[in-house]
Amino acid sequence: MVIRKASLYIALTLALLLAAAFSLGLGAVKIPVTDVMVILVKKLGFFSEYTISIQHEGVMNIVRLPRVLLGILVGAALGISGAAVQGIFRNPLAEPGLIGISAGASLMAVIVIVLEMALFAGLSNLLGYYLLAFGAFVGAGIAAMVVYQISRTDGKSNVATMLLAGIAINALAGALTGLITYMADDQQLRNITFWMLGSLAGATWETVIAILPFVLLPVFILPYMGKALNAFALGETQANQIGLRVNRIKRNVVILSTLAVGASVAVSGIIGFVGLLVPHTIRLLIGVDNKYVLPASALMGALMLTLADMLCRTIIAPIELPIGVITALLGTPLFLYILIKDKKKLIL
Repeated sequence: MVIRKASLYIALTLALLLAAAFSLGLGAVKIPVTDVMVILVKKLGFFSEYTISIQHEGVMNIVRLPRVLLGILVGAALGISGAAVQGIFRNPLAEPGLIGISAGASLMAVIVIVLEMALFAGLSNLLGYYLLAFGAFVGAGIAAMVVYQISRTDGKSNVATMLLAGIAINALAGALTGLITYMADDQQLRNITFWMLGSLAGATWETVIAILPFVLLPVFILPYMGKALNAFALGETQANQIGLRVNRIKRNVVILSTLAVGASVAVSGIIGFVGLLVPHTIRLLIGVDNKYVLPASALMGALMLTLADMLCRTIIAPIELPIGVITALLGTPLFLYILIKDKKKLIL
């Protein structure tokens, strides 16, 4: 089993590097693999005598490279957060969106898009391009904090209450988003629609650097909580009995997941099903031990989003599809499969 897990890590890493290399070369301007490799070598500070097209170098440095890196970061964030949230809920159908993180982010983003000039003129002058991302991140944080506080009783948080509070926050945020959308003009409606379906088209070096700490922190810390999440599978009472600080673990998982998902939604919009699809696929391949599922989910999430972004840019080029459409087309059949397969367990 250890060899199987090591093989999966190696396979996922190689597949991710290969997908990234293809994604860098494909698009409206096709760049040969040799040019891609030379530009990367030069980017790493090494000298190369190979002459390459200035246009190819410009497209790679300004457009493709930040976009591919952003896709890797967002995919890793969604994948590992989905695995962690499923761990504390003990439910393979759970994902960060279930506790209102995505809905809170989308509500604040829609508010910023529709009411930017009326209410956020001062902030817009201060934050400029980052106002929308900042609003989405704040919305995700507020939603997670409200859900967590509602779930607390006598200093302890209850997972079932957290789940129900998340459903209520999702419904409320959805209703308010719909209400504010009615106030939008045609241009704002187009922006809202594209943002709600997810896209990496706005990737720049600034967005990559902006979300880097918010993604790396959960990606490196959450795997250390894998053993504790394994104990959650036995139930919270049993986890308490073996000496785990259950409430602190739940709080830390929610905070780290909110950091990762909130930052991702802020720069790429809502990209559904990655947090659901990836951890379940990993469990089918290497079992349910969260020590291995969490880092593998980060790798597969990065791979899935890199491939999805490449598809959405090339299927009907030069027109670009929203990336959320691709992930939903892949994720919905698997979601239905899980639902049908486990429906007996879901009957209360």
